[in-house]
Amino acid sequence: MRATVFDPNNKFTVLVTRMALLFGVLFLWWLGTHQKWLSPFFFGDPIGVARRIVDWIVTGSVFRHLYTTLVETMLAFAIGTVLGLGCGLWLALDPFLAVVFDPFIKAMNSMPRLIFAPIFALWFGLGIWSKVALGVTLVFFVVFFNVFQGVREVSPAVLSNTRMLGASPRQLMRHVYLPSATSWVFSSLHNAIGIAFVGSVVGEYLGSEKGVGYLILLAEGVFDMNSVIAGILVLTVFALALDTAVSMVEGYLLRWRPVAGQTVAASA
Repeated sequence: MRATVFDPNNKFTVLVTRMALLFGVLFLWWLGTHQKWLSPFFFGDPIGVARRIVDWIVTGSVFRHLYTTLVETMLAFAIGTVLGLGCGLWLALDPFLAVVFDPFIKAMNSMPRLIFAPIFALWFGLGIWSKVALGVTLVFFVVFFNVFQGVREVSPAVLSNTRMLGASPRQLMRHVYLPSATSWVFSSLHNAIGIAFVGSVVGEYLGSEKGVGYLILLAEGVFDMNSVIAGILVLTVFALALDTAVSMVEGYLLRWRPVAGQTVAASA
């Protein structure tokens, strides 16, 4: 087997490579607009985008919009996750109800949920709850199917042995089903946090009074591409921050899970 030139476990090398890639893309963007290969009207100007972000932070104008978007995102993320976890466990542990609800769940999942945005706006108004409702419909199914599959993947031998040891249904839930579902849940939460952001921003884009999506919509209305890209970058940074927070919680709650290769190394 051919050895790799760089060690993927070397955090410094990985960080330097990532920064080089990032600044390389920014340099090509700047060079393209500076040399007029790309039109700044359509592609923006990286220096102008940076100035716009700094101006938003210095004046504090972006924080009101960002706070609204983050509140909508976190509410949609939390409510959708709780509902998906509860329904996933409930149907996974009741095969009869799982069969009964199967066509209805598949039908709802196949619907393009973004078309509900104007309906939620009519039901809940232009405040945060119409965006939260849209985000919940997006997050719910991501979490639900992962939890459902995680519980179904529990080894029958583990269940039989645990029951033979006299475990009660509550103990089975705590020590068998939930640990099995937790790994699947966290694998879905990384996608769910991004989807919750999408639901919030799309809802703001279609009708709102404040929020980063609303800020981007205003910028598009006056063809201010620098503000549009600045808003997208602000959303991206905070989405990455929330994803990092999910990874930290995942590492803490799943610290019992063996690291890849750990078992092999121990046996060797």
